[in-house]
Amino acid sequence: MSKKTLNTDNLEALGAKKLADLLIEVSTGSADIKRRLRLELSHNLGASELVHAIRKRLVTLRKSNSFVGWRKRKALIKDIDTQVIMIVEKVAPEDPPAAFELLWQFIEIAPSIYERVDDSRGDVGDVFRAAILHFEAIAPLALVNVETLAARVWNVIQDNGYGEWDGIIGILSGSLGATGLNQLRQHVENFAAQPIDVEAEQHDAILFLRELRGGHVDSAAERKERFVQSCLQEIAAAAGDMHAYVAQFTSKELKRKDTAAEVALLFVNEGRTEDALTLLNDVDQEDFGQEAWNHSYLATLEALGRNKDAQEYRWSYFKKTLDQFHLRTYIKALPDFEDVEAEEKARAHVLAYPSFSTALSFFLEWPDLLSAAQLIENRSDEIDGNRYDILTPAAEALRERHPLPAVLLWRAMIDFALGEGRSSLYGHAADHLMDCSVLDDAIHEYGTFQSHADYFETLRISHDRKASFWVKLK
Repeated sequence: MSKKTLNTDNLEALGAKKLADLLIEVSTGSADIKRRLRLELSHNLGASELVHAIRKRLVTLRKSNSFVGWRKRKALIKDIDTQVIMIVEKVAPEDPPAAFELLWQFIEIAPSIYERVDDSRGDVGDVFRAAILHFEAIAPLALVNVETLAARVWNVIQDNGYGEWDGIIGILSGSLGATGLNQLRQHVENFAAQPIDVEAEQHDAILFLRELRGGHVDSAAERKERFVQSCLQEIAAAAGDMHAYVAQFTSKELKRKDTAAEVALLFVNEGRTEDALTLLNDVDQEDFGQEAWNHSYLATLEALGRNKDAQEYRWSYFKKTLDQFHLRTYIKALPDFEDVEAEEKARAHVLAYPSFSTALSFFLEWPDLLSAAQLIENRSDEIDGNRYDILTPAAEALRERHPLPAVLLWRAMIDFALGEGRSSLYGHAADHLMDCSVLDDAIHEYGTFQSHADYFETLRISHDRKASFWVKLK
């Protein structure tokens, strides 16, 4: 390996003095590097000095109120990530209690950070979501009093506006233990028993806003109920108490497909497969949560040894929706040689499927371009020229080996744009017409469809007054 390669051994050979000079040079004008070097120097003086430096920086971050624009986003993310690294890698091995407190303070600054930065990308939140997970390893070493820990957890989850404390009960469940979880449950139950502040709820402004939303007057009670339910379920999950977890769902919630699917899987894991099937069969017939319900239903059937019923459901669901996952699973479970026949049967079903766009999407994703071409030629009168989201990639995929179907898709989009007078699409329509012209030589037989020359002449006669289109074409 070259001695000029940037690695530890080669840099170490430069000597401490040379490296120090280089660090001073590269840190000039870089607040990030200077901050990291100061933290390393503090750690070199002892864990207590580093703790003081980190705490000081966290206070500064909490008090800052200037908006962080896109130019400074990376610097901010680097800054807060550096604090986590120092806490976890430097402080925790030497002083776990101090590391625990610093990490707690770090999560507490999340709201002040979120309030002054646009986190639509989620990368700022990623730092906090990753940081909170370190409590699981640090907390047992910090030996925090169980009663104190339960009280602290209760305090933060009550004011979790940005979700910065999401998952903290489960993360600290090992340190809380049965005693701490019971105390936390008591905090929640005491809160649940307290009456709602009626006077605050009856404030004129609040009532006015409720009227605008349709006159709903029980929002505070519902919010409180959801919060209590969520807390008790997290505690039950952390304690491994499945019965207490399920007991928090109302009969109405258990009729939702997503909720029933979750609970049914818990039943299956407990061996209560018949109960799981009964629950799944008693849900409301709505689309929301269908995929979760499918997964749970099939898992339940297989747990009951009803593999034939599971296969029948996969096939019927595929026929209804053209869901590729269920078709692939269905085919994979078939004996040898039956899979080819099943795939051909599925192909025939897709070719006749009522929704042309759904069928075309299926063939493109499977992929089966030959069948996609057949679908287009057989059902060209069903092509929706406004579905450019499907037709454009389909035409590109087909143009090389199946030029005529590609042309039919472009024509559909051209006809839609011109027929509806969508001037904003004229540029695309002109491009599509040029694509049709390019492929004309590759199409030896148009069959029952117009040749390119005839189609072009039809456009010229039907849309001769759409000057802006013809200008774009030229």
